[in-house]
Amino acid sequence: MKAVVHTRYGPPDVLQLADVERPVPRADQVRIRIHATTVNRTDCAFRAGKPAPVRLFAGLRSPNNPIPGTEFAGVIDAVGRAVQSFAVGDRVFGRTSDERPGAHAEYLCVDEAAAVVHQPEGLSHVEAAALCDGVMLANAYLRLIDFDRMPRIVINGASGSIGSAGVQLAKARGAEVTAVCKTDAITRVKALGADHIIDYTQEDFTATDTIFDVVFDAVGKSSLRRCKRLLREGGIYVSTELGFLAQNPLLALRTWLFGGRIKVYFPLPKYGKAEAMYAKQLVERGQYQPLLDRTYRLDEIVDAHEYVETEGKVGNVVITVVDDVPS
Repeated sequence: MKAVVHTRYGPPDVLQLADVERPVPRADQVRIRIHATTVNRTDCAFRAGKPAPVRLFAGLRSPNNPIPGTEFAGVIDAVGRAVQSFAVGDRVFGRTSDERPGAHAEYLCVDEAAAVVHQPEGLSHVEAAALCDGVMLANAYLRLIDFDRMPRIVINGASGSIGSAGVQLAKARGAEVTAVCKTDAITRVKALGADHIIDYTQEDFTATDTIFDVVFDAVGKSSLRRCKRLLREGGIYVSTELGFLAQNPLLALRTWLFGGRIKVYFPLPKYGKAEAMYAKQLVERGQYQPLLDRTYRLDEIVDAHEYVETEGKVGNVVITVVDDVPS
């Protein structure tokens, strides 16, 4: 089968398309013919081996798993003898763990109990491939917030995969959402349900006079120091990045130990079946639609990584593996 491989850390061109052996499912696994996958910030970090903490999961000197890719959508083409909840021909989507990727390939074997579920009706493989990562990461932060008591949230990076999911999840929970994005993403972010927009090319969102209950930095470009003035007493600051000198996990530890006027949370996301099922249910309730930017072919993987690293994508970048993906 064709697969993207990398045997060393580095820039996008360490990725190569190669012929590798097709995996065989164990008794408790299904094999998926991948129709679409994605390239996200996590994929880029694990390819580059930066920031350094990712090597604790990916391999200290070189990647433990040469085939990258975490999100996937496709059709089951083989099942192990112990599998009960899936059958050959089922359309599925899901996410691998960061430690065991492999979705940038024509075939992928995953455990029946892993984060793989049946696709929602009416979605293409391209749309289904982009369902998991943004929702799982956004929900890891937003599930900690009681929006009945703290309804006013500002989301920095609202046009990205995590941020666009955050806008929709917060709206589904009754929040008043101020979205921070670039000019050419405003129309699409408004369509997600944002109540107010701050165009970061025209205004620094940390300079606004509006007071919020929650600051959610979905791209990790701010800091507690800069955002403190935006938050009311008892407000919450969350960021998807470690921050300068890994300050965000340390600030979250301080909050846990001592509390404070402003709370900082830094939860670890969960990538399980329940989280994938939650993404499916959001779609079925009409509360979530993945925001799509560009699609690339599997043999254009280097171009896809280069584009994601411009930090200018709007929503999700999808890799098509089978030509009939849009149908």
